[in-house]
Amino acid sequence: MITLVLGHGGAQASASVLAGRVLRWTDGSMARLGQAEAEELSGIPGIGPAHAARIVAALELGRRVASAPALPGVPVSGPGDVWRLIRGDVESLRHEEFHVLILNAQNVPICRRQITRGILDASLIHPREVFRAAIIHNAASLVLIHNHPSGNPEPSLEDLRVTELLARAGDGLGIPIVDHVIVGRGTFVSLAARGAFRSSTGDSSWHVRDRLRSPRDGRVWASHTQSG
Repeated sequence: MITLVLGHGGAQASASVLAGRVLRWTDGSMARLGQAEAEELSGIPGIGPAHAARIVAALELGRRVASAPALPGVPVSGPGDVWRLIRGDVESLRHEEFHVLILNAQNVPICRRQITRGILDASLIHPREVFRAAIIHNAASLVLIHNHPSGNPEPSLEDLRVTELLARAGDGLGIPIVDHVIVGRGTFVSLAARGAFRSSTGDSSWHVRDRLRSPRDGRVWASHTQSG
């Protein structure tokens, strides 16, 4: 595949030789290749800026294809669907990104918005930024999403703090947070499945709402109906 991306190769080496150098540079790791910047690839003998740009563009195209919804208007029924929708965009990043997926009453994604770039910090996340687009698009609910560059999706204490902050804000606005999906390398964690959501009845303790279920347990989210 890398040979095809490189095309005719260069004056000093064929495309297959250059592809071999790229693979040796990554130790055969596709994950490392996916994280590579064009400047780094340009340092491989025979891989100049043009070839590096080709490789990076091909990787980006692959990420976009992988994260594109299979069909427009298809609802997401649980965290696995959310993971498949976004993993191509964030799984290989070297930095954290925090996104929100805005859903309608049938759990069909309306749009996705990036809120922050960098380490997730409750002191830097303001509910106003998270819910602005949700209100504009008349959202029924939201899914929080962020990645762990380490590849390990286990939630940190700060992840839980951010989730609590935004879940409380969503309850107050009538736009519930249905899940917080943390993306690792080849895997994910659903905080809804872990029980990290407070009740919408005013109870200060957190627990899984009956309508929030993980497909891994054979259960799915329910649709949201709007009154009025």
